[in-house]
Amino acid sequence: MLLGAGAAVLVLGGIRATAWLIGPAFLALIVVIALYPVMAWLRRHHWPAGITTLVLVALVVGVLVSFAMIVVVSLAQLAALLPQYADRADQLLASVSGSLSSFGVEPGQLDEAVGSVSLDKAVSLIGSVLAGLSGTLSSLIFLLCLMLFLSVDAGGIERRLAAVAADRPQLETALRSFAHGTRSYLLVSTVFGLIVGVLDAAALAVIGVPLPLLWGVLSFMTNYIPNVGFVIGLIPPALLALLTLGVPDMLLVIAVYSVLNFVIQSLIQPHFVGDSVGLAVTTTFVALVFWAWLLGPSGALLAIPLTLLVKALLVDVDPAARWATALAGSLTAEPREPRRHRVSRGDAPAAAGADATAA
Repeated sequence: MLLGAGAAVLVLGGIRATAWLIGPAFLALIVVIALYPVMAWLRRHHWPAGITTLVLVALVVGVLVSFAMIVVVSLAQLAALLPQYADRADQLLASVSGSLSSFGVEPGQLDEAVGSVSLDKAVSLIGSVLAGLSGTLSSLIFLLCLMLFLSVDAGGIERRLAAVAADRPQLETALRSFAHGTRSYLLVSTVFGLIVGVLDAAALAVIGVPLPLLWGVLSFMTNYIPNVGFVIGLIPPALLALLTLGVPDMLLVIAVYSVLNFVIQSLIQPHFVGDSVGLAVTTTFVALVFWAWLLGPSGALLAIPLTLLVKALLVDVDPAARWATALAGSLTAEPREPRRHRVSRGDAPAAAGADATAA
């Protein structure tokens, strides 16, 4: 046990030291896994392998470039907008200082506290949150290269899995389960994220908060962060509502986000996520904290797929370790057997050999 714990510490230290590489690489893998059914459908309809890879890369590039353009343009508008409210921020700080002094807080403490708060720090905080969430999307060239190579290799994944099944059938089943669970999780999170993003942007536009499109995109992105994503998506628009409209509208923004995002993201969605991937709500929260500590913002975004991969490699491959699934899994859903993709004619001999071995 001590040897295993020591080895785990060394492995985790190495992962944390190379988080700059592991985060984007795993993100590229997840995107290719999510879009692989498109490639499989095109190949079943006898599209050439080169064309299917080109279609997959075009889909990925379109999604990433669209998000990058929205975030970059909105951040530029935000940077130009916030300095206009510097005087408003000073007035709010002075008002807070006066209110606290009426409760017996000493003026020296107030001056020190007010001096430590500035609009520049608030802008820096908002920028760091957005930069952290979109940091894995900033190195587009690196990501696109990874996804290009992964897309090319994805064409022969059935032959590779058939070769794995010939020697380790449990591992082949676990890897298919990981891919199936990842796609189910991404589907659920994307649907709920679109709902939350549209509702938040519409509500902010009605209230009058500037840049509702940016905050809608932020709500969509933070929806991939389990349990607490809506809190991260709430802070920037609430601060901006305070600066532009005042305290009542800030409270209105908080109330709207609490009703929409908390109910949808923290009460309804976790049950669907648990049903789709077989993880309990507590497990998803602990996984979020662990992977965010290990990999940073990209770990928070990819917490569930990373947990599914670890579960596939350490638990699903070993029948004696199924007790871990019983403890950490969702009680409302039984794990579903992943549906095997039909392979092309070139993959048929290997797949037939794998089926014979499994039989």
